[in-house]
Formats: sequence, C-alpha cells, structure tokens
Amino acid sequence: MATSKSGGSTSNGRESHSKRLGAKIFDGHKVTGGEIIVRQRGTKFHPGKNVGIGSDDTLFVKSEGFIKYHFGRGGRRYVSVVQNI
Repeated sequence: MATSKSGGSTSNGRESHSKRLGAKIFDGHKVTGGEIIVRQRGTKFHPGKNVGIGSDDTLFVKSEGFIKYHFGRGGRRYVSVVQNI
C-alpha cells in the first residue's frame, strides 16, 4: 500500500476571483451622469434622487451633482445626488 496519495489530483486551485464590490464614490464627491456609485449584491444601499439601479443592483448617477449618503424610512440607507452640498 502507498503511504501517500498518488500524484495527479489536488483539492486546491478553485477559488473565484474577487468581485470588487463596495462604494466607488463617497459622500460629498462631485459626479457627472453615468458614474458607478456602489457595486453590491442585494440592496444594501437604495437609490435616492437622481440615482438609478442596474439589474445587478449597481447604483449609478443619473444627473450631475454631489453624492449624499443618508438614512430613510425604517433605517434604510440611501444614496442621492444633490445639486449643492
């Protein structure tokens, strides 16, 4: 009987690549249309004024302004784009 496993098989090497999720633009930053604000799985952050949501729950800017993170009804976290700070 062999004292160690035969070569050719391994249980390693199948990790997936990181998905680079999270906030890409932070509170108070100036933005123009189309920029990605948050990449997320599920809606940890909800879209507020002038913010859209993609099919993969990514939040993006719809119009020019400044980013504002705030809390809403029931403690939900929202991201909005406001015209002035």
